[in-house]
Amino acid sequence: MAAAWRPCEIRVGDCVAELQALDAASVDLVFADPPFNIGYQYDLYEDRKGYNAYLDWTRSWMSAVKRVLKPTGTFWLAIGDEYAAELKLMAQRELGFICRSWVIWYYTFGVNCTRKFNRSHAHLFHFVCDARRFTFNADAIRVPSARQTVYHDARQNPQGKLPDDTWILRPQDLPQGFQPTEDVWYFPRVNGTFRERVGFHGCQMPEQLLGRIIRCSSNPGDLVVDPFAGSGTTLVVAKKLGRACLGFEISPTYAAKAKERLDRARVGDPLAGSPEPTVSAPPTPPPATGRARISTRSKRRHNPEARNGKPSKSQSG
Repeated sequence: MAAAWRPCEIRVGDCVAELQALDAASVDLVFADPPFNIGYQYDLYEDRKGYNAYLDWTRSWMSAVKRVLKPTGTFWLAIGDEYAAELKLMAQRELGFICRSWVIWYYTFGVNCTRKFNRSHAHLFHFVCDARRFTFNADAIRVPSARQTVYHDARQNPQGKLPDDTWILRPQDLPQGFQPTEDVWYFPRVNGTFRERVGFHGCQMPEQLLGRIIRCSSNPGDLVVDPFAGSGTTLVVAKKLGRACLGFEISPTYAAKAKERLDRARVGDPLAGSPEPTVSAPPTPPPATGRARISTRSKRRHNPEARNGKPSKSQSG
């Protein structure tokens, strides 16, 4: 490995205090998937702050993120619909971040809602500190282009193209129109039936999605920080990809289990999940084999937000 390796670590504590304890301009990449303030049940954090209280708290930790980032640093923020607009404006107008991309992450197994369209997406904001100086490793994340896979155009770039920043169709809506080589950010949510599900934390992002972000926005040996470590996915992926990593988690229980997961990871290990996300979900059993019926009560127990039509904050850390 060209760059020096530094250890990875997860610390128990409040992210604002922990970020303030770091040296200024010392971090290359921050990925944050904070609580969405929609009433999700964590073991310690109360996810029902008042509107202004939530924004004040967000301002405090995002200001701390801005302080620790290098002038060439990058900040990725995952957030739901409810506060996406407010947080984007806060980051840009108050804290001076520049938004390079506004990615829509589409996932299957969304939330069944009433009197509104079902929720099956989250927002990923790609911020940088300097519009001219930041890490963007395009060749590390290229995907096959339509010129290659459909038109066989001689003008194709054999290395592929950059992924798009949004989706038009879901694979089940038009099976013949969403090919295995499609160039979109489609990653299934990590559900209970998925092999990579760790089980102790209801909010877990796919390793392949974090892999795209970390490959693109950092280099081997860089320091990646996650203020809301949760199940530890950001740290695990950063370690596997040869980055240094530091995460903060307010829950000692979550932190201990995330540390176990981080300790098992090794530099160079493959990321969990398929690099081709359209085949990463387990197949549905055919009708002939039977299919277990899940009662409404069981569904609500595993997804309490579905009781009142609220989205499930189930894609972090």
